[in-house]
Formats: sequence, C-alpha cells, structure tokens
Amino acid sequence: MIQSICVIGAGTMGSGIALVAAQGGFVTTLFDVNATMLDKAATAIKANLDFLISKQKISALDASAIFSRINFISDIQHCKADLLIEAIIENAAAKIELFNKLAHVNDDNAIFASNTSSLSISTLQRSISHPERVVGMHFFNPAPVMKLVEVVKGEQTSNSVSQTVYDLCKQLNKTPVLCKDAPGFVVNRVARHYYLEAMKIVEQGIASIENVDAIMEATGFKMGPFKLMDLIGLDINLSVSQSLYDAFNNAERFKPAAMQIDKVAKGALGKKSGKGFYDYLN
Repeated sequence: MIQSICVIGAGTMGSGIALVAAQGGFVTTLFDVNATMLDKAATAIKANLDFLISKQKISALDASAIFSRINFISDIQHCKADLLIEAIIENAAAKIELFNKLAHVNDDNAIFASNTSSLSISTLQRSISHPERVVGMHFFNPAPVMKLVEVVKGEQTSNSVSQTVYDLCKQLNKTPVLCKDAPGFVVNRVARHYYLEAMKIVEQGIASIENVDAIMEATGFKMGPFKLMDLIGLDINLSVSQSLYDAFNNAERFKPAAMQIDKVAKGALGKKSGKGFYDYLN
C-alpha cells in the first residue's frame, strides 16, 4: 500500500508530479541536488495553488494543507518512500545510477517509477537492483492538469507492482493506461507524426507555422503542433523523436526534422528559453 511518495527532480514535471501527490493526500518529498531548483519548484507550486483558490477549486485552508504535505530536500539520504518517481534528464545511465542509489536508501518493498517518455523500461531495469519493482509512470505536461498517465510494464516488472501503480493513479484522480514496454509507449509513438508531419509541411513551403497551428486548432486540437512543441520544450521533443528514430532502425517516418534540430542547436527551446517556433520574450 502506497502511503508516501518521493519525486526526484524539481523541474517542471517533477514539481507538477509532487503537487499531484500532495493533492492526493500523500506525504510527499521533492528532491533535487540544486537548492535553486527547489526554491523555484516551491514558488511554482504555490502559484498553482493560488490559481486554484482564485478559481474557487480549493479553499485557502486546503492549499495550506496541500503545501504542508510537501517536504523539499537536497540530501538523497532522505529520499525514502513507498513509491519513488524519477523526473530527471532523459539519460538512461543517469536514471540507472539514481535508482541504484535509491535502492540502498529504501527498504525492499519500495517501488521505483520512471517518468521517461521514450526510454525503454525493460532496458533500464536490466541494470537496476530489484528489477521487478521498476515500472514506467509517464505523466504528461502539465502534470496537475493532464489526466492521462501511461503505466508501463517492463519485461521484469511484477504484476503486483504495475497493478499497485495503476490503482494509485486512480487515487490521484488520473486516468491510467497500462501498456507493455515499447518504443514511445503509446502516446509518443502515435503523436510523433503530429509534430514531424507538421514540420515537413512547413519545410516544404506548403503552409506557415502559424497556419498549421490555426488549422489544427480549428479542427479540435487544443494546441497546434508548434505551440505544443514550444510548451513541451524543443529539446525534449527532439530527444523523443531521436529515440524512436534509433529504436526503429532509422525508419524514415521517425526521422527528426532539420528545422527542429537547428532550433535546439541555437538554444531556441520554446517557452522555457523565451523563444522557439514563437517568440515569448515580448
């Protein structure tokens, strides 16, 4: 039974997941080695709670209780919980090292979940202690708003662990989907072409970025592909495309777009850098 949750990585995704856990009533720990990141996360979480108060979704008393359930720490020795969710960089070696460190800190019943959007859970767990307790738990940005969570069962993930995480997602008021480990899981594999085909259309001079976004939004999508890539982060979006391109033996349909590669090389990463396909500096 999950009673405590520790989130590792205090970036946008990590802080969002920590807020979701605290809203669900769980004792929550948010860890990052960078104290500045923890301060930014605390500010972002408070801003989210203030927004919910302004929309009369929660009371000020509720907000105070939610925030009080989050413990901000920078010492990995205090990363102890029933469920530990990593939300660090998309690098397999870094995730493996982290989980093996956490295994020494936690007891034999702790579950280790990766928020990876594209790395293979099966590959990760082959180099991690207690691979049967490793599972994918892919939240979507922004985590407090987006309902879907992909619960990814690796080759060695036990049925009890995947079921426990699936049930937890429901407790967190999320919509879990259980899937087997595969490149891009479900959403990123299907959605890849939403981005890649949009960029091909622009590269071929068929339509402008603005027109592609306007057309897709007019057909019912909440955000056009270029606005969505800017929100996600062009570097993150590109890394997922590259991951699928590699996993499918350089299949042309997953080939990263030149225009996105160029943007990332120039540091135009979207909203977080102030400029991507659109300019957010003004």
